[in-house]
Amino acid sequence: MAAEDELQLPRLPELFETGKQLLDEVEVATEPAGSRIVQEKVFKGLDLLEKAAEMLSQLDLFSRNEDLEEIASTDLKYLLVPAFQGALTMKQVSPSKRLDHLQRAREHFMNYLTQCHCYHVAEFELPKTKNNSAENHTANSSMAYPSLVAMASQRQAKIKRYKQKKELEHRLSAMKSAVESGQADDERVREYYHLHLQRWIDISLEEIESIDQEIKILRERDSSREVSLAKESYCQRFEYFTGDQIKILLSLHKITVFIKMSIERPKGH
Repeated sequence: MAAEDELQLPRLPELFETGKQLLDEVEVATEPAGSRIVQEKVFKGLDLLEKAAEMLSQLDLFSRNEDLEEIASTDLKYLLVPAFQGALTMKQVSPSKRLDHLQRAREHFMNYLTQCHCYHVAEFELPKTKNNSAENHTANSSMAYPSLVAMASQRQAKIKRYKQKKELEHRLSAMKSAVESGQADDERVREYYHLHLQRWIDISLEEIESIDQEIKILRERDSSREVSLAKESYCQRFEYFTGDQIKILLSLHKITVFIKMSIERPKGH
């Protein structure tokens, strides 16, 4: 019975290919992102890719002690699993859970980029981790405007990534038919999946940049909401006081502050 159950379980290639297909369908869907049919595909795709990730971990298919050349050509595509997880996580629609989805997607993209960085798939700089990003946000919160040099540098990096992504997509399109039909030799298959890895590096870098901006906006919105609620609560305390009563309370507060300052003032001043 156990043997029959094992035979019925989906294999890694099936999990990967079906998950990838669902992601492709979601990305070209004409229905609204929040529609039932799209969200069902998102949920199913995430479930399949999660199982694929667990299977990869159990099989110990990849090791950071090995080089990219040591990975079989047909196994290179499985390095894409966390990138696909991040892409599908970004497709989830639930306003109340948006921040959680963004953080989870960022984690998936970072896992993918870290993996590619360790294998030297391409030359790129890893984005800062979540903790470092938070520290930088605190340190730079007083800066109203980013430097013009930084803005120009970021713009050039975006243009470079865009051109590189378009070139990669063109090369992938030309190779797709031969690889998927099984007519390509091992060298071409390897090149094909290597190009896919490079393309998703560019996509992941763009997504993390977008995620960080959205997280910042959401947190600032929540912070403003908390301030607004605090003000509302403060005003409600005085809702049933007359004007004269409020003046008396404010005067008492000033007297209390004056007395406290007089007590705490060092002798001789």
